[in-house]
Amino acid sequence: MTALIRYRTALLLRSQRWLAPVLLYAAFLGVGVSSGQPVLDSLGYTAAGLLPVTAWLVQVCATQEPPAARTVVAAAAGGQPRAHLAALLTALGSAGLLGTAATAVVLLISEPASTDHSVEVPLLSAGLAGLLATACCLLLGTAVGALCTRPLLHRRGWSLAATVLASLLALVAGGSPAKYAVTGLVTGSRTGTVHVPLLPLLGAAAVATAAAALACRLTTVRG
Repeated sequence: MTALIRYRTALLLRSQRWLAPVLLYAAFLGVGVSSGQPVLDSLGYTAAGLLPVTAWLVQVCATQEPPAARTVVAAAAGGQPRAHLAALLTALGSAGLLGTAATAVVLLISEPASTDHSVEVPLLSAGLAGLLATACCLLLGTAVGALCTRPLLHRRGWSLAATVLASLLALVAGGSPAKYAVTGLVTGSRTGTVHVPLLPLLGAAAVATAAAALACRLTTVRG
């Protein structure tokens, strides 16, 4: 699996198709995050923006090879499911590095205080909560991407529309782990309270695992 992920990563870097989602995320942060803002608000904003970017990266990694090349890779890897799982893990790892870097920058430039700047927020606890919220959105984004691209959806138009809609629902729908994690940061910022999203993280991990398992299993049927 390590060799497959290295191959997928090299393919992603050479294709430069990662530039669009990364630049979009950078622009998103440039608009919504600035120096001196309350740290929990900025962390929530940073985590939320990573969800659709992760879904986009999953689509990029899952579709960056022509069918003939996918067949060759699958034969060398021991089957389509294994090759597809490597694509999902590559996207997950790439988005994870991006989210971790963004979280670190936010911690450096933000003010460790509540929304009204009256209560001091422990920076270490805020960083932990921010990383876990980022992980929640990262996992939900991976699930969205896995369910909205091949092998479930092959047409790019339908895939794009489904990704946008599913990403939005993952951020605003009741019961979504990503919504709970981000909302916990934003509401906690009003009183200076840090909510560590452990349960949402477990829920997001379960959803991502189920989505990846389904997508990998269907590669043998739908290609």
